[in-house]
Amino acid sequence: MSVYVVTGVSKGIGFEFLRQLSEDKDNLVIGLVRNKAATEKKVAAELGDRPNVHILHGDLTNYASLKEAAAETAKIVGDRGVDYLVANAGLVPEFDAYGPVSALADKIEEVDAGAAETFQTNVTGQLHLFNLFVPLIKKGKAKKVIAISSGVGDIDLTNQCEIDVGPIYAASKAALNIIVAKFNAEYKKEGILFLSISPGLVEVGRYANATPEQVNGLMGFVGKLASYAPHFKGPITPEESVKAVRSVWEKASIEEGYGGAFISHLGNKQWV
Repeated sequence: MSVYVVTGVSKGIGFEFLRQLSEDKDNLVIGLVRNKAATEKKVAAELGDRPNVHILHGDLTNYASLKEAAAETAKIVGDRGVDYLVANAGLVPEFDAYGPVSALADKIEEVDAGAAETFQTNVTGQLHLFNLFVPLIKKGKAKKVIAISSGVGDIDLTNQCEIDVGPIYAASKAALNIIVAKFNAEYKKEGILFLSISPGLVEVGRYANATPEQVNGLMGFVGKLASYAPHFKGPITPEESVKAVRSVWEKASIEEGYGGAFISHLGNKQWV
């Protein structure tokens, strides 16, 4: 039996993590979300009665809520602690998602506000999450902290493919990877694995309402990925992504040199 804490389980790959991990009745899965009631309703409707699932309120932009979630988790797990902390929740801002850096030149207030919210969610919120849950991870057996990052945070991919869209989001994920490496630097000696994993390009319906101009920007990005990886056929499903990510984290260990690393769902630096 393993104890998992997964953030952002209300939708997308977060919900898929919750679904897959809780299929094993011996696992205990605790999901953190901003909207507890709505998520509990969705779990009941789509997964049925799963006594091994607990949904708690936890918002990466609200430290008090994360602290309360950690306290509630401690009550639930007791001396077992937490084996896996999966930091899946994050913010994908819309304001910079489809155009190049130059498109932000005249959007001063929007950029400043959007960057602040994005970094609070994707960087400092994750730092607080890790610090609050490390005491529970220390009690667990697996002792693994997994940050769901993104290949767009890779400098080599950005330069090789000339990916000019999503600069703020990409920067936040690159910063997250550094945070993970810093935690590894401190806790590696205590046997805690901190690892960043990109889930691949996953179809979660995020662009269903995109404008024609936004679709053009998205297709340009996808076209660059196709040139980078000729085998690339398009986004993968949440089920495919989660299975791959789980396979990577099960194989990863400090002893094999994964501490503080940033790798893909394929277990290497191939991002799609």
